[in-house]
Parts: sequence; C-alpha cells; structure tokens
Amino acid sequence: MALELRQQLKLSQQLVMTPQLQMAIKLLQLSRLELMDTITQEMEENPVLEESLDSGPEDAELEAPEPLPAEPEEVKEVQVEENLKPEHDVDWENYFDDYGTTGKTTYEAESRELPSFETFVAKKESLEDHLLWQLSMAALTDEEIQIGSLIVGNLDKKGYLESTVEEIAVMAEVELEAVELLLEYMQTFDPMGVCARDLKECLMIQVERLGLDDSIVSGVIENHLTNLENKNYKAICKDLKITMKDVKATVEVIKGLEPMPGRLFTDEEPKYITPDIYVYKIDDEFVIVQNDDGLPKLKVNSYYKSAVSKGNDMPTQTKEYMQEKLRSATWLIKSIHQRQKTIYRVMESIVKFQKDFFEKGIAYLQPMVLRDVALDIEMHESTISRVTTNKYAFTPQGIFELKYFFNSSINRIHGGAIASASVMEKIKRIIESENPKKPYSDLKISEMLEESNIDIARRTVAKYREMMGYLSSNKRKQL
Repeated sequence: MALELRQQLKLSQQLVMTPQLQMAIKLLQLSRLELMDTITQEMEENPVLEESLDSGPEDAELEAPEPLPAEPEEVKEVQVEENLKPEHDVDWENYFDDYGTTGKTTYEAESRELPSFETFVAKKESLEDHLLWQLSMAALTDEEIQIGSLIVGNLDKKGYLESTVEEIAVMAEVELEAVELLLEYMQTFDPMGVCARDLKECLMIQVERLGLDDSIVSGVIENHLTNLENKNYKAICKDLKITMKDVKATVEVIKGLEPMPGRLFTDEEPKYITPDIYVYKIDDEFVIVQNDDGLPKLKVNSYYKSAVSKGNDMPTQTKEYMQEKLRSATWLIKSIHQRQKTIYRVMESIVKFQKDFFEKGIAYLQPMVLRDVALDIEMHESTISRVTTNKYAFTPQGIFELKYFFNSSINRIHGGAIASASVMEKIKRIIESENPKKPYSDLKISEMLEESNIDIARRTVAKYREMMGYLSSNKRKQL
C-alpha cells in the first residue's frame, strides 16, 4: 500500500470563546462583593481605567496643570519687635479676664502623628488562645505546658478532645498518668465543659462545677442520656424511682447546660447580604431598581486614549501595550453593563412569573425552572444559572436569593401543581401550631396536606422537615 500526501478541504463549525466573552461570563457569575474586588484589582493593574466623577462629562479632556512661576516671589523679611515677649511668657494677670468664660471650653490638641482608627482591627479571641492564656497563668512546669499545648491543639471546634490520652502521651513522650492528671486539671478551665472526651463527660464536668454531682441530674446524665434523647421519661422514672415532676425539673436543668463549649469562641464572621436589585410595589405595579451603590462608575482615561490615537512617534512596544490596556478596559466596562442589564431582565421575568408571591407571600410561590425564564428572555439556561447564583433581591416579602424562586413542583390531588417551597412553608406552619404535648407525626402531616389538595408522601414530609431543622414527633414531644 503506497503512502501519499493529499490536500482536502473540510468545512466545520466550532465555538471559540473570545477574551471579551470569557470576561463577560466571568463577571456574570460573580457576587456583588466579588465584582467590587475585581473592579478594584483591574483599576490597580490597568492605568487606562479610572473612576468617573459625576461633576464632569465621562470623556472630558484632562486639564493641563498650571505652570509654575519662573522665579519665586520675593520673601519679605519679618521684623521682630524688640518688646515682643517670648511665646512661653504668659501674662497671667489678664488671662482670666480675656479668656475666662462660663461656657464649655475646648482646647486643640497638639499635632502628633497618631495612628488612625482604621489601624485598630477587632480580632475575636479563639478557643485556642483563651485556653493557652489560662495555661500560661498556671504554675506549671515546662513539661506540663508542653502536654497542655498538645491537648489544646487536639481540640475540635466544639471544645472536645479528638485524640486519646495514649496518643498525647506518645507525642509528648511522657507517662500516661501525667497526661491524665493535666487533662483533669484543664477540664476546670473556662468555658465549663471544655477538654471533655464526649458529651457525657462534658455535661458531668458542668454538673460538678454547679455542685449537682450527687443529685438526680448526674444520675440521668450518667445512665439515661439515650432515654433523655428519645424522651422516654417513663423509663427514667422507673429506673431512678422518681416522679415525673422530678424528671421535668431535671430536664430543665440539663437544658441549661452547654453541650458545645467551644462554640462561644467561634471564628465564623457574620455574612451581611447586600441586595443586587430591589423590587418595590408602587401604585399596584412592581418597579425594579438596580443597586449601584458602591460600584464605581468606570471610564477610559481620555489622556491615554488621545495619546494612542495621536501617538505616531510612540515606540511600537509602548503603543501595543497601551492598545491592549484600552481593549481590556473597554471590554470590562461593556461586560459590567451587560451583567447589570441581564440581571434586570432576569428579575423582570421572575416578577412576571411570580406576581402572586410578591403580592401575597411564600404560600403563593409558583413552580418554576430555569428553562421558563430562559425561554421568556431568549437566553440559555446556563446564563440564567450564572445570573441567579449568589445574587439577592429585596422584595416586599423579604430578601431572597434569585435561586429561591426556582423550585420543583408537587402535584395537587385535583389537578395543578404547587411549588415545593410553598409546601415547606405549610409544613412549618403546621409544626409551629401543633400541641407540644401531642405533636403531629409525618403521616398525620401528610394527611393534613392531602386535605389541602396537596398530594405528598410521608417520606417527602420527613425530608422537608429535616431540611428545615425540625425533629421527629417523638423528639418534639414535651412534658
């Protein structure tokens, strides 16, 4: 078989993502804070970009600085009078006559280079720092401090000891008894219950600190934690030979204990949500307003733009660099405008589909998927998914993520469908209005929803109940 070379024409189509398209997609899926960080970074790296001020036009020409005088002005000599008193020599006889006042007097402080308030950053104390501080304040040897540091380093966020005493003894190369003695001492540290190995030991430490180690409370914690969890109070009464009234009082005491001592020192910072878009109801119509507060208005520096267009004498490498920065700045500005326009269109479509929700509340949320909005505004589903990720809207019903409006549907018995979020809201209302002594089971809730024309299985009720953080009926039961 002979080998030969041939030329052949082939026509094909392929999708090529231009740098401008890549930037638009990147900005589309960013949250508001991430977008602000990206804009700040681009303004630092790109000299062509600058923030537009409202006082002047967007592409105003830069004013040339005023020329400096050729020769400095003649400095006049200051004549000092001979009879002028020194600055520190004060005429105390006339002081109170001239400056005395019955009102409030203020004095200007000396001009000193003091640190600004922005330099003082509040840092929350961690559990590790708090325990190490207590450890350093104790009269311990170097070996005991080493063991204590290992114990602190092996605590989880709840304040429980993850490693065993044997493992710590091996790491510290000490006797097992030394680790146990120091662990027992560190269990007296603040917060109460810290350095415990399990829940039972944590609660017992707190009971001992409260002076209840010989009471019914310690007996329930020591032997009946499982019955307490399952609210099997009759078994506790039978075993400890106490009345239901005593069990109720014991339960109230145990509820006041802290099962996770370390969560008081959590390092999780609160996340504040700033809406990307606002929806107001004005004269029976919903008005959509974009939140542009804090977002800098960008523009291309007219000086660099003019320099590139007229810079025939500019070196080739410099001109190519400036042209690249100009293109990047133009793409960024267009991508931001396109992002804001797309968010507005998506929110406009959501308001059209979910008008009953904005007027009446969560119970009237309609089932909707990404495809519905994509067909309405003639965009791809992936674009809608990027727009609704980490974007929040302020509505008459509260602040919601745009993803919240897209949920699955549950069939009604007599035809039609209802959104799963609306069903979860109905389950929440049923549980909150139930009798605490006789809570509804999942089967009973399912039957109650069927009476409301909602076809839902018991296991689906259990799934939604767990998603909302509600316990089962036997664990919700109260005395």
